[in-house]
Amino acid sequence: MAEAAERVSALPRFERFLSLWVLLALGLGIGLGTALPGPFRTLAGLEVARVNLPVALLIWAMIYPMMVGVAFDGIRRAFAQPTGLVITLVVNWLVKPFTMAALGILFIRHLFGTLIPAAQHDQIIAGLILLGAAPCTAMVFVWSQLVRGDPNYTLAQVGVNDLVMVFAFAPIVAFLLGVTDIEVPWETLLLSVLLYVVAPLLAGIWTRRRLLATGGPAAVERFQAAVRPLSIMGLLLTVLLLFGFQAETILAQPLLIALVAVPILIQSYGIFGLAWGAAFALRVPHRVAAPCALIGTSNFFELAVAVAISLFGLGSAAALATVVGVLVEVPVMLSLVALANRARPAFDARAHG
Repeated sequence: MAEAAERVSALPRFERFLSLWVLLALGLGIGLGTALPGPFRTLAGLEVARVNLPVALLIWAMIYPMMVGVAFDGIRRAFAQPTGLVITLVVNWLVKPFTMAALGILFIRHLFGTLIPAAQHDQIIAGLILLGAAPCTAMVFVWSQLVRGDPNYTLAQVGVNDLVMVFAFAPIVAFLLGVTDIEVPWETLLLSVLLYVVAPLLAGIWTRRRLLATGGPAAVERFQAAVRPLSIMGLLLTVLLLFGFQAETILAQPLLIALVAVPILIQSYGIFGLAWGAAFALRVPHRVAAPCALIGTSNFFELAVAVAISLFGLGSAAALATVVGVLVEVPVMLSLVALANRARPAFDARAHG
């Protein structure tokens, strides 16, 4: 416990209160989005293939510092120790989509059935399924950085999940929705991978090589420490924009959003607990176990929102459900990051015991 407390106190003061700053950014986003709807609509409309460019730029700023720490020999080691990858794949593709479907049916159709218009039941469940079938591509790099996860392993797991997503997303969604004409928006998927994985990785590799050539590993560490605030500010501005974009929806339908959030919350903590417990039982080290559990909890919301809009329309209940997933994600993930950080000493003691 003393070691954990020392680690927390060693964090910069600003980062120690990150949850508070996120809540303030959330409130500020809703306030600004309500007071200045025009500018926020303009920013929300800056999209290519349904990927919002201002948000993409901020996510890139969050990811880039971690990519500087990626080394190719480390990626090879990640594949040589595949336990964490296996847990990620099993939870993300054999468990998560189906538990999300079950929770959606239980809560939306039965427990909350009288509180939500019956005409919206099927579409909301469909939106939840789309979230459950799309593990995170971008933000997991941010969460991994906050838990000091292995950047090489994080990149490896994102790459493997993206590859599986190409082949598995449409069949799983089609099976769970009972339809056969699912069209994966390939432009959204490919552009997201390019923006959130390929571009920051190439920039990180170039930066790392320059730093190693001029100052060795110490220069890399100094640079990452210097740009770390860039990641935190990018996270806060992303929260502000996302909640600003949806301010009118949040204030217009607060009860519906709260009800839809319930199965998402249960799913998020349940999936994290399953992956975290499996990693603990199999003695996976914390630097691998934390991102392993977080990738399944976080969602590829750009893909989920894009498919919901293409299948059901922009103003549909399905699209709203995917947006609720976006709004819930950051606070939930920050709480799980805090949990993972507190559990590090016990986790590593077991892994190396």
